Amino acid sequence: MWPASVAYSINTQTENHRVYSLEFADPPTDMTTVSDALATVVIDPRYRAELARRDCWIFDLDGTLTRAVHDFDDIRARLGVPAGLPILEYIDTVAPDEATRLHEALYAIELELARDAKPQPGARVLLERLRERGRRLGIVTRNSETLAHVTLAACGMDDLFDPACVLGRERCAPKPDPAGVLALMAHWCVSGDNVFMVGDYLFDLEAGRGAGAMTIHYDARGEASWTEYCDFAVSGFDSLLAHV
Repeated sequence: MWPASVAYSINTQTENHRVYSLEFADPPTDMTTVSDALATVVIDPRYRAELARRDCWIFDLDGTLTRAVHDFDDIRARLGVPAGLPILEYIDTVAPDEATRLHEALYAIELELARDAKPQPGARVLLERLRERGRRLGIVTRNSETLAHVTLAACGMDDLFDPACVLGRERCAPKPDPAGVLALMAHWCVSGDNVFMVGDYLFDLEAGRGAGAMTIHYDARGEASWTEYCDFAVSGFDSLLAHV
């Protein structure tokens, strides 16, 4: 028999636990019900105030605003990148001619994925709400800017971002370097105290933390990873929508 509520928790930098209670009208019948409910976790009151106050939202793209489809182990294998190494950083270590070949091959793989991209559930609704509230929106991606715009168009979200605020690897050092986050902050003339960085991977959180932004881990699987680099985690955009 399922309990009437379950809890989802993550560790903070101070090793305290923030507990998010999931309330069900009826006991859930299977894990799908629990997974769906994780998208509506109750956010700690300390962060609700920040969600209402901060004006600038920077998002990772692939796996955050879009459904996660990149199989990086497969991409490494196709490119000949050693297992476990970051692809862009590896390409930077090889000879120029080989780097050019690898970048072209990577672009072709990423283009196919970009054309087939699908939005995360609730992503457009959240972005529209933020725009209605006068919030500034940006994207910092390790992908190329050209492919970022292909991805946004495929997801029906290309109308929600100023192209000048979509930064890819052509204009800034790739995450985890905070350069892209800092560039958007400079463009908006704001400090990290007014910024969220939202992403699904460690590099996103490291970049945001390095720029002094508040970091939100988009943790669709509820794995509570990288807690020392995020201020809080959500497993769906619905849990943010109620507080912005």
